[in-house]
Amino acid sequence: MKEYVIGFDVGGTRAKSGAVTRGGRMLAPGINPSGFALGMGNLLKTLKDEVARISQKLGGKPQAIGLGFPGAVDPEVGVVYMPGKIKGLEGYPIVKRLAKATGIPVVADNDGRVSIYAERHYGLAQDLDWAVTITIGTGVGSGVLLDGKILRDPHLQFGTQMSHIVMQALGGRLCLTNARGTAEMMCSATALTQQVRDGLARGIPSVLSDQYFKDPNAIDFKAIIRGVKRQDRLCVDELEHWTRNLGWLLVSAVHVYAPQRIILSGGATNAAEHFLEPLQKQVNEHLFRHPAGTGVPVVLSKLRDHAGVLGTAAIAWEKVDGGQP
Repeated sequence: MKEYVIGFDVGGTRAKSGAVTRGGRMLAPGINPSGFALGMGNLLKTLKDEVARISQKLGGKPQAIGLGFPGAVDPEVGVVYMPGKIKGLEGYPIVKRLAKATGIPVVADNDGRVSIYAERHYGLAQDLDWAVTITIGTGVGSGVLLDGKILRDPHLQFGTQMSHIVMQALGGRLCLTNARGTAEMMCSATALTQQVRDGLARGIPSVLSDQYFKDPNAIDFKAIIRGVKRQDRLCVDELEHWTRNLGWLLVSAVHVYAPQRIILSGGATNAAEHFLEPLQKQVNEHLFRHPAGTGVPVVLSKLRDHAGVLGTAAIAWEKVDGGQP
């Protein structure tokens, strides 16, 4: 049996898991439902059951467990501030509860910071001192590497809050920050889905119309990309609008953090062939950067859907080695 840790990436809809060796090899991956209605008892049981499943499959216990969550995360407690996304998680001492239930050291961090940990240890930021990660899925997450360091502030959120940049103050959907037009409301996969559903509800002709009126929830990001492939006018138009919004977010990321590279991950990047080229062009055309005309590469994470698990595993290995998460 190899030494390993377990990483959990707990998002708004799914909890991904896996064992990770020191070299970054992932074993025994798993996916379970999460979300607002799950409740703490069921979430804790899901995590415990996954630890038991992986331990049995690999023939021994992990050295440590890493947890990634949205919101402000205290490494020794769990989520300490995150209204709305997972019912009951805010203030719930899930780190201590899981450690007690399993007898294994546990550490937690914000899911955006987890993404930059993954790239720093196993991905496209291994050769850099300045980088930004943007995760695009149910929401938008971010992580920042500055001068070779992944920093934390007293409020636990440094570099993780690109999603709450206000991009359209007058109008736009309401964010959990009580602002309208934040990046989360305009650049997530959910944002694109909501825009297309809105068009369908208003009767704009589309190849998705029949499917929408049969079951509105069937119109998700993947369905929209299928529409794009069929050159559906509504889907293509909304994807272009969404891509422009994402481009402005990345322009802001460069001006705030001066990365050498922007690394995209999350479920939406599985459709990057439909938006990456115009996204890169927009970013390079609108940078105020020295030397003038210097662009910033926007690249797809090679870790893709596994970035969250690998990032929490990197934090768990840090705990094993006595580092401060």
